[in-house]
Amino acid sequence: MDPQVAACIEACNRAHGIALGMAMNHCLETGGDHVEPKHFRLMADCAAMCATAADFMLRSSQFHADSCRLCADVCEACADSCARLDGMEPCIDACRACAASCRAMAG
Repeated sequence: MDPQVAACIEACNRAHGIALGMAMNHCLETGGDHVEPKHFRLMADCAAMCATAADFMLRSSQFHADSCRLCADVCEACADSCARLDGMEPCIDACRACAASCRAMAG
């Protein structure tokens, strides 16, 4: 496997795990703005899109560049949303790293 593809899959899997884990634990337990529907849905979208992009790359799908492009957009939106809240640094960092990697894959 191409090292750039492998690194992007790893970044997607990391962002998936962190976004999902923080949404289901940190955000639900913190409450307030952390569970505001738009933010919470965005975190769920981010986790799902990261998993999808990784799957497309693992399958060498002809659409992997498109999925990476969308993943980068969703990750950037998630990072921006998380940046407005306390305690979300792990998600911000993972989403920004995934977005950068996916942008490079999308060409």
